[in-house]
Amino acid sequence: MANSIQEKGNVDTTGSDFKTIRVKELHPTFGAEIEGVDFLSPSDEQFEEVLRAMAKYGFCVFRKTGMDDAAHVEFSRRLGDLDDIRPYITSGRKMRYEYYELFDAGNVDDDGNVIDPNSPKAQAMRFSTSTALSTHDEHLILFFARSSFPHLAMGGNTDFADSRTAFDELPEPLKDEVLKNDYVAAHSLSHSRKKAAPDFFKDVDVNSQPMYLHKLAQLHEPSKRMNLYVAAHAHHVEDVSKERSDQLLETLLEHITQEKYRTSVAWENVGDMIIWDNTSTAWGLNDPGSSKRPGFDMDRSNDLRAPSIQPQQVQPIAL
Repeated sequence: MANSIQEKGNVDTTGSDFKTIRVKELHPTFGAEIEGVDFLSPSDEQFEEVLRAMAKYGFCVFRKTGMDDAAHVEFSRRLGDLDDIRPYITSGRKMRYEYYELFDAGNVDDDGNVIDPNSPKAQAMRFSTSTALSTHDEHLILFFARSSFPHLAMGGNTDFADSRTAFDELPEPLKDEVLKNDYVAAHSLSHSRKKAAPDFFKDVDVNSQPMYLHKLAQLHEPSKRMNLYVAAHAHHVEDVSKERSDQLLETLLEHITQEKYRTSVAWENVGDMIIWDNTSTAWGLNDPGSSKRPGFDMDRSNDLRAPSIQPQQVQPIAL
């Protein structure tokens, strides 16, 4: 089981790195809980310190932010251009939020009832990188608890894996292979859903769905560290045999999700927020799709930044 933040008495490290915020490290290699942020009117210095904390820790937890949806969007805009939900709205789907910049990331319906655990929305893999399913380079995701929240004991955590340290500690022969060949993986939402619930999605033809290309090893620009960009959406590695592709993806995913690279964050309060960088961490729901998973109403905003290498959308090929 991943290390739980509430179960570990971690050291408070205010240190000299930050002057306007207080930082508590949550894991030996990544993750921090940040206190002291004025979310309604952060100074330029404080905002820069939040960004530096993000670059260093990969994900940051903020308790009782006091924000509403409008403040959430406004704070997110300071990070850069935001994604827009309109291209993703399917016919007949109702918006639960006023702002097109907010994605519905909860597990409740329009009436506030917990969705059916057997519904398509409830099917999820444990670890993913949300940017993998876009032609944008969505660096940061801001996950915000709106009106109700799961309790740690009920399995409502969000889990994270440190994919930068995982890259650092790859066996040297495998690291050399990944770097020398500059491997590129094709990512598919249908693939990850089918892996999560093969019976539920048995009639889905993954090879008929769009896929998106991203390099397996990428430089994380804010920290100047290399990162392993692989998670549940990765369908295949380009230009290698299916046998080698499957072996590579299975080996790399098992590597980054080892317990030593993982930690788990509990949602404690309305107004809690977690910001994470998709290009330096992998994330997942704790016990996704469980019928015992509590109801929670959450939204998220996605910060779009100009990529160093533009991801490409490609038509899939049969392997």
